[in-house]
Amino acid sequence: GPEHADRLIISSPVLSNSKMHQIRTLGRAGYEIADIDLNYAETEGLEAAIARICEESAQAIRDGKTLLVLSDKKIREGYLPANAFMITGAVHHHLINIGLRTDANLIIETGFARDPHQFAVLLGFGATAIYPYLAYDVINDLVAKGELLGDPIYAQNNFRKGIEKGLLKVLSKMGISTVASYRGGQLFEAVGLSNEVVDKCFIGVPSRIQGATFVDLENDQKQLADIAWKNRKPIDQGGLLKFVFGKEYHAFNPDVINSLHKAVRSGNYADFKEYAELVNNRPIATIRDLFKLKTDNSIPVEQVESVEEILPRFDSAGMSLGALSPEAHEAIAIAMNTIGGRSNSGEGGEDPARYGTIRNSKIKQIASGRFGVTPAYLTSAEVLQIKVAQGAKPGEGGQLPGGKVNGLIARLRYSVPGVTLISPPPHHDIYSIEDLSQLIFDLKQVNPQAMVSVKLVSEPGVGTIAAGVAKAYADFITISGYDGGTAASPLSSIHHAGSPWELGLSEAHQALRVNDLRAKVRVQTDGGLKTGLDVVKAAILGAESFGFGSTPMIALGCKYLRICHLNNCATGVATQQDHLRQEHYIGEPQMLINFFTFIAEETREWLAALGVSSLKDLIGRTDLLEVLPGETAKHAHLDLSKLLESHPAAEGKAQYCEVQGNAPFDKGILA
Repeated sequence: GPEHADRLIISSPVLSNSKMHQIRTLGRAGYEIADIDLNYAETEGLEAAIARICEESAQAIRDGKTLLVLSDKKIREGYLPANAFMITGAVHHHLINIGLRTDANLIIETGFARDPHQFAVLLGFGATAIYPYLAYDVINDLVAKGELLGDPIYAQNNFRKGIEKGLLKVLSKMGISTVASYRGGQLFEAVGLSNEVVDKCFIGVPSRIQGATFVDLENDQKQLADIAWKNRKPIDQGGLLKFVFGKEYHAFNPDVINSLHKAVRSGNYADFKEYAELVNNRPIATIRDLFKLKTDNSIPVEQVESVEEILPRFDSAGMSLGALSPEAHEAIAIAMNTIGGRSNSGEGGEDPARYGTIRNSKIKQIASGRFGVTPAYLTSAEVLQIKVAQGAKPGEGGQLPGGKVNGLIARLRYSVPGVTLISPPPHHDIYSIEDLSQLIFDLKQVNPQAMVSVKLVSEPGVGTIAAGVAKAYADFITISGYDGGTAASPLSSIHHAGSPWELGLSEAHQALRVNDLRAKVRVQTDGGLKTGLDVVKAAILGAESFGFGSTPMIALGCKYLRICHLNNCATGVATQQDHLRQEHYIGEPQMLINFFTFIAEETREWLAALGVSSLKDLIGRTDLLEVLPGETAKHAHLDLSKLLESHPAAEGKAQYCEVQGNAPFDKGILA
């Protein structure tokens, strides 16, 4: 009947002030609103409040209400706002379970939503639309104080446009075209949430390491409330996006960067040890910081394999000529070739004049855009790496802003200067493991001597994918973590898209062993490796090769200004501007040679402390790690045992690669 055509159409899931006012004042039959307060008395407790709000929502629908406005706007002293993300997921699933979800829309009126990820989480867990009242209030306040010029309505509109573009980016990463298809899709992983929270609020979402309970989350909110009601204290700006002394810890902070610069320039191992101490004794910042080595059976360092035997296990991560200046790109290649490791060309081609010289990159990358990929490019490599995704921004593809595309880069990429070059997120010739196998086969026909590597992202299920990649005759699998490629990635991706390499590496290593494939492929990890201790922990979790990206940049003089994409790098490392490169670039291959030699030397010391004579013997030795209780209640609730477990089916199976390469088999051999 005609009643099915009675619809309220909105152009965006992010509601403006006027749209929200219109919805509230519709006054039409079939559009009755129920306001449900998300604030609860401190004595009630978060878990009980969530259960009550779920029941209130269900009763409102039974009473004929079709628009449920879940609001934390009426905040008052003595009350805490229930987390809007948790409430949305809990209410959405509660209504599904009792068969009422399709009878009403969920409008989330919250101050929790600020950036695109938070809007995406609300939509992904079932919100119909979101009204971010606090963001609008902040914008109005900034305009009133003169900190933001122009009309507040115009500024709010710009905020909304920014959020909408961010949402489109998230949808595109997941291969989804419409908000309706994304809504309730729950395409997330929980990192650091306990099962009790996931089972109630985020049903069906993978949570591999457990973590914060309802009590932990409520205590966080209480701490914020204590500060919020003390008017004499200014609002804490924090240091989430940029290092601020005394605020959030940043792995690359000024002390770490300056100590590394000092070490690589002096060539003094004692200076490097100062840098290593700062990194290895930092506050808990990554999963591996919760692992302690068991050093009960140490041996003399003289019994450990030499630095020269360890160095070939080190590679530089994929950074293109274009992202980096030619000088930095060549310095990495010269240094890696000198020490016996491998440099990675990235996905932008390479000057043919470098082929066959010490400036040649031994790893050549093949990405979805195929920029610079020629037969000569492929035949000049020892390893051909198929980049499926980048650890810090899975699902986004590569992008080089037009301002960085000068004559040289345009020539190498077969483009024209000034044009932004984008590699799409998917390889358009790879839609199955068979398609990947075909590309691996083709690459091995062009360069039979080369190993073929496939770069994957650390994510739930990567073990199954790694097993498929091994069956496609790959020789090398790289598991990339979110710490990697940070310079070229949007902040929202770094914070919310990637996953720690510790999780993906452990899963891939275990899955390959269970399927008896570990002996056929080399496994590498990259993403934020900084010291010999990181190398040792990665080896214990299953890696036999190690990729370094950001740290070699810093060794070449980078000061971590985070403006790599603007072509204005003040150190000449990540710019194509001639005057910046000529006047400010100080990097030399020797700095990188010093850095990697120091890493190998520190690795030897840790091997001696562990009582292991070679890195090969350390791979997969999870019995040498013990889990620390951590520094907070949340740390204590983490369960990292799955990272250290060995599946019974893997008993007696190889821990590392035992073959030189995998010759591809063409099932269509002609008679």
